[in-house]
Amino acid sequence: MRCVISVLGKDRAGIVAGISGVLAEKGASIDDINQTILDNIFSMTMLVRLDTDTAGFNEVQEALTKEGEELGVQVIVQREDVFQFMYKI
Repeated sequence: MRCVISVLGKDRAGIVAGISGVLAEKGASIDDINQTILDNIFSMTMLVRLDTDTAGFNEVQEALTKEGEELGVQVIVQREDVFQFMYKI
């Protein structure tokens, strides 16, 4: 299963490490990543492949939400098919 993960918040050290660390713990792999910092605002979008035998969508989503709270950033996790459907015209 592939997911789109969006992270947004005030820039600080450790955001990428925290989010990618959770993904590694849950057996997920990052297929693509893009990040930018605009006037101290951190933004990152990731395309991630979950190993649902290791950790399901809800488990990964909960872990990333918790990590985001600890880092002071907003983390949104969406299934890729739902994300694609939302933007279909």
